[in-house]
Amino acid sequence: MVVKLCINDVKTGKSYNKELKETEIDAFLNKRVNSKIEGHFFGFSGYEFQITGGSDDAGFPMRFDVEGTGRKRVLLTRGPGVKINIKGMRKRKAVKGNTINNAINQINLKTLKYGNKSIAENLGVEEKTAEEKEAKVTEEKKE
Repeated sequence: MVVKLCINDVKTGKSYNKELKETEIDAFLNKRVNSKIEGHFFGFSGYEFQITGGSDDAGFPMRFDVEGTGRKRVLLTRGPGVKINIKGMRKRKAVKGNTINNAINQINLKTLKYGNKSIAENLGVEEKTAEEKEAKVTEEKKE
């Protein structure tokens, strides 16, 4: 089972992806949407995150207001999993419950408390400066 984390860095407005190992997945099982989790379970010591949602193995989004782990067809007017264009319109959509189980493939996290290292440093992602980005763009234009 492969579970991907989508970590939102609130300070910079960037999102980072990380694949969890089998041993790290256990920290998320039976947690609910909007609950808090410590980062040291999956390599972010000093960090605290909030679970904001996710999706299951078939791509159905998790809803904070649908109890349980199963997939249910609910009548929705707004929020995650539905797009309403006409005022007063309602749609019946299949969504996943708010509890994380083995069928979840993606978990979305929001950063609440920061540790010593930045998220990019913890993941080993190199941040490019503005000068490096400009040099790359001019180099591509020359070719």
